[in-house]
Amino acid sequence: MSERRPGPRLRVSRGHRAGDLRVIRRRGPRRGLERVLGVAGVFSASYGNVGSSIYYGLGVTALYALGLTPLVFVISGLFFLCTALTYAEGSAAMPEAGGAASFSRRAFGQGFSFMVGWAQILNYLITISISAFTVPNYLSVFWPLLKSWPANAIGGVGVVLALGTLNIVGARESSRLNIALALIDLATQALLVVIGLALVFNLDLLRAGIHLGIAPTWDRLLLGIAISMIAYTGIETASNLSEETRNATRAVPRGILTTFVAVLVMYTLIPLVALSAMPVQLVDGVYQTRLATEFIEDPVLGVVRELGFVGVTSRVVEAWVGILAATILALATNAGMLGMSRLTYSMSRHGQLPAAVGALHPRRRTPVTAIVLTVILASAVIVPGKITLLASLYAFGAMLSFTFAHASIIRLRVSEPELERPFHIPWNWRLRGRQIPVPALIGGGATLFSWFVVVLTQPTAWIIGFPWLGAGLLYYLWRRRRGEVDDPRTRPDSASTG
Repeated sequence: MSERRPGPRLRVSRGHRAGDLRVIRRRGPRRGLERVLGVAGVFSASYGNVGSSIYYGLGVTALYALGLTPLVFVISGLFFLCTALTYAEGSAAMPEAGGAASFSRRAFGQGFSFMVGWAQILNYLITISISAFTVPNYLSVFWPLLKSWPANAIGGVGVVLALGTLNIVGARESSRLNIALALIDLATQALLVVIGLALVFNLDLLRAGIHLGIAPTWDRLLLGIAISMIAYTGIETASNLSEETRNATRAVPRGILTTFVAVLVMYTLIPLVALSAMPVQLVDGVYQTRLATEFIEDPVLGVVRELGFVGVTSRVVEAWVGILAATILALATNAGMLGMSRLTYSMSRHGQLPAAVGALHPRRRTPVTAIVLTVILASAVIVPGKITLLASLYAFGAMLSFTFAHASIIRLRVSEPELERPFHIPWNWRLRGRQIPVPALIGGGATLFSWFVVVLTQPTAWIIGFPWLGAGLLYYLWRRRRGEVDDPRTRPDSASTG
């Protein structure tokens, strides 16, 4: 006879009145991720990716947008607002790890959810790789060898290994680090903006560097907008931390929207200072800026060197920015590590990845296997160290997953109008008795268009992007055929809020 497995322990006790009985269910050990984060923790994790992308995304974006780089960041900032609102509503209504993959599961089923999650895995790998690889490039102010390959690749792998260990220790330790680094970086960026506006800002010089249709061409301008959206990954990170956030239905939306305000200001002003310091010029018949050539891997350090500091002051400021840039990039790597491990944890919990991937440490309650796999894969991606290739590959995956995030929120407004939404996207269009969020329509259209721009202009999409999606689709169909994936027609119950 098979052994009977013990169920939850029950205790029967007398009630307050004679004859009353109460059944008390004793709580067993907690099985989910530990809820230790607040608004500050969510903000710092998302800002770690959003705010840090200026340290590498500025140069790559300027490569395509040239003199219109400031305008490109303003446009992407508006799209960022639409996406932030979408993630705020989705994370509040469905506070579980997974981000866009979780939204898609609820709206469209397991098949779409898996493909979105698979694209997000690629996004996180690229984000972790770019951030970690750029750390030694900024530290080259102390040791110039770190700006060359393979020293910068080795240094990047070391960053990934160290932060992977930190995340295995637990979210409380890493979130405290995130908060401290985010505040320091915000102060540093603000100081650079103030100094830059005072010393080098020149509106006439900025206007002279714009030759619309020529420098940049229309196709490169559109690609620049798509590439600049690399900042969006911070929203996904915040959403993936929902299951580790206290009062997630309020804290996650606030953390996301606070990130938007901070980033919009910095992403509007820093490019103005950068192109004033390194304006677009015609060199050998080609329009270019040193921001996208000499300093493409460390653009903010290039800005500092062009601010006019001399002697000891120059060395001190460069050292300070080098340390701070490396610090915030380490924060971005850490935030990406958090998001990646929590995404794979969520996918394994729903049968989309093997259960072993989502296994939690018995004491720390962190997904150890997922973190270890992330460290291995990210280290492999770091080795080539080509930032332009990685940026276009990120745009391919990110625009796809963000499009599905917007589509999921719109679909749920139609299919589940009764779903509890602690945060509700404003500016709605009433259609057949349903409230359709206009920002989600705008954001979804913009990200879908940007995805097509990347597909049509970047060979990376065909060489790596589509094969990655194809491999994921075959893997999903194999697991589904083996009966290891939940019925795609079944929608999970609403996640409990906390």
